[in-house]
Amino acid sequence: MRAAITGARGFVGRHLAAHLTARGDEVVELDLDGARALDVTDHDAVVARVAAERPDAVYHLAARSHVGESWAAGDALTRVNVGGTRAVVDACVRAGVHRVLVVGSAEQYGAVHDDELPIRESTALRPITPYGETKAAAEQVALAAHREHGLGVVCARAFNHTGPGQPSAFLVPGLAARIAAAERSGADEIVLGNGDPVRDFSDVRDVVRAYALLMARGASGEIYNVASGTSHSMRSILDLLVAQSRIRVTVEVDPARLRPSDTPVLTGNADKLRAATGWIPAIAFDRMLRDLLDYWRKAA
Repeated sequence: MRAAITGARGFVGRHLAAHLTARGDEVVELDLDGARALDVTDHDAVVARVAAERPDAVYHLAARSHVGESWAAGDALTRVNVGGTRAVVDACVRAGVHRVLVVGSAEQYGAVHDDELPIRESTALRPITPYGETKAAAEQVALAAHREHGLGVVCARAFNHTGPGQPSAFLVPGLAARIAAAERSGADEIVLGNGDPVRDFSDVRDVVRAYALLMARGASGEIYNVASGTSHSMRSILDLLVAQSRIRVTVEVDPARLRPSDTPVLTGNADKLRAATGWIPAIAFDRMLRDLLDYWRKAA
């Protein structure tokens, strides 16, 4: 299969490209970086590039994905996340691409009630972050292309995921990077923002397997949660990372690191994904954290 990936040089894109290449697919990179840079907000350029590359399938990952920074992103957030999705699905319709996977987020669910946990695809969307709002809008753009043009769109709502290579601007790799830096410097304190939010984390290597399986077996026009079904508080994740540290460190809370708003609990139900594809997570939570910490120990 000839597979194009938007955002191919991002954290998840790199892992997806490696997974697809390892199984024998030909991967086409559509990314803002590189010799043949492509900006997904440039509608005409996206249409022309997809037509020229003639992929069998397109994985649409390109997005502004940092939840905490989304309050300050302004119109750029909508241009990339919503306008970029429109450009990609329009290009796929015109080029006759058979299958498109559009990656969304658990942030689309937003303010979930306790009796709605774990979250199913039928749970109402009540996003409380600008990022979640734009991903919900992008999903509707993709599903409209399926309804109106018969585009073979499959939508994934990915719950939190991390692993080697995720930038330290994100919370869990940021904690791992600080612990690795403390090991090198001998510092004895790690700073945390809000440790209360509870999140469903998967390893990125499991997540990209789910994306590839959904591309092959997911039903067009359907939405699938990609989630482990098990959640951890941010504080407990830090405690697990600290337990793997080579030095003794203490944890302090910095109010300046708190977000304007945080969804308290996001735990996903991935029964629909499992029924369609047979996917189950293969990488244990402790191994995910260990591999992430080892990555930052080597990144210095």
